[in-house]
Amino acid sequence: MPATATSQEKYRDPNPVVSFVIRRFFDRIRSVVTEVSPRTLLDAGCGEGELLRRHVLPDGIQTFCLDLSAASLVEVLTHSAPHGLICGSVLSMPVAPASFDVVLCLEVLEHLEEPRTAVCEVARVARKAAVFSVPWEPWFRTGNVFRGKHLSRLGNHPEHIQHWNPRTFQAFLSKFFTDIQIVEAFPWVIACCRPSNGLSR
Repeated sequence: MPATATSQEKYRDPNPVVSFVIRRFFDRIRSVVTEVSPRTLLDAGCGEGELLRRHVLPDGIQTFCLDLSAASLVEVLTHSAPHGLICGSVLSMPVAPASFDVVLCLEVLEHLEEPRTAVCEVARVARKAAVFSVPWEPWFRTGNVFRGKHLSRLGNHPEHIQHWNPRTFQAFLSKFFTDIQIVEAFPWVIACCRPSNGLSR
C-alpha cells in the first residue's frame, strides 16, 4: 500500500499510550519473526519502512521491501539499507513463488477491496511463514475516538474498509491456511501462518 499521511500519523503520535502499544506491537512482530528463524524476509506493503526504521528485525536477515509507491521506497532509503526494493502491488507481486522465507503484510489488508487476492499472493511467495496484522475492531476505532481522531466516522480510519477481530480474522485466514497462530497485540491482531499445499485460490 502507498504510505499516506493519515496511515503513518500514529507512528509520530506523542501520546505515551499510543507509543507504548506501537512498541509492543513491533516487539510481538520481532518475536514472531525470531521464532521462524528466516534468512530472507519481504516486507510487503512496507510504506515508508517503519519496520526497518525501528530496527525491529533480528540481525542477519536479508530484508526486501515492496510497495506500490515509489516515493515510499525512496523514503525507506533515507533511513535504512534493505537488500532490495520492489515497486509493485501486494495484489500481484513481481516475484517468483517461494522467494522469501517469511513475508510480512502488516496493516495492509484492511485497506483492500480484495484482501483475498493479497493473502493468496503472500502465501505464494512465502516459503516458511506469512505474517499478517490488522486492527482489532471495534477496539481500534474506540481508541481513535478516545484520541479524538476520525470522530465523524465513529473512529473508523478513512482508509479502512475491512474490519476484523481475532475470531473473524482467523476464520478469514482459515480459507487459505491450515496452520494459523493468532498473536494478541492489542489493539492489533497478528497472525503467523504456515503455507500449505492445500492453499485455496
